[in-house]
Amino acid sequence: MTLQWRPMRPADIDAVVEVARLSFPDHFEDRACFQNRLALYPRGCFVLADGEAAAKGYLIAYPWRADNAPPLNTVIEGLPAEPALIYLHDLALHPQARGGGVTGAIVERLAEQAAGDGWPAIALVAVNDAVNFWRRHGFAEHAAPGMAAKLASYGADARYMIRRL
Repeated sequence: MTLQWRPMRPADIDAVVEVARLSFPDHFEDRACFQNRLALYPRGCFVLADGEAAAKGYLIAYPWRADNAPPLNTVIEGLPAEPALIYLHDLALHPQARGGGVTGAIVERLAEQAAGDGWPAIALVAVNDAVNFWRRHGFAEHAAPGMAAKLASYGADARYMIRRL
C-alpha cells in the first residue's frame, strides 16, 4: 500500500466519516459536517489514500476567526467575513495507517500553503492528549480569551494551540 496525501473529493466522504468514527469516538461529527467543510473550503481538505482506494486519513482546515473554534458536530453557514487565520479542524488516521510518520507531510503542506496564501497562523483545538504531538509540529498552547467554555465542550484535555507562520 502506497499512501499519499491528495485533495479530498466528495466521493471520499464515506471513508472520511469512517476514519473519524474510529479516531474520535468521543468527538464524532456527522457526515454533513464533512460535506459542509469540503464545500466551504476544498483547498484545505485532503485525504491519505492509495490512489483511488478508500481514504485512510484526512485533514480538514479552513479560514476562521482568531481565538475561536466552531462548535463540534455543527454545519456552519459560511466562512467568517473577516477570517484571521487557518483553523485546522481535524487530522485523523485510520488505525492501519498510523505509525508511518505520514502526518508531518500534510501538516507541513498545509503550513506552506497557508503561508503562501498570506495567512499569519494556523490554529487548532488539541484533543485526546495530543498536545505533545502538535508541539512537535510547531504549535504552542495559546490562552484565548473567552474560550474556556468552548474548550470544555471538547473535553477536559482540550487545548487551543497556534502555529505562527
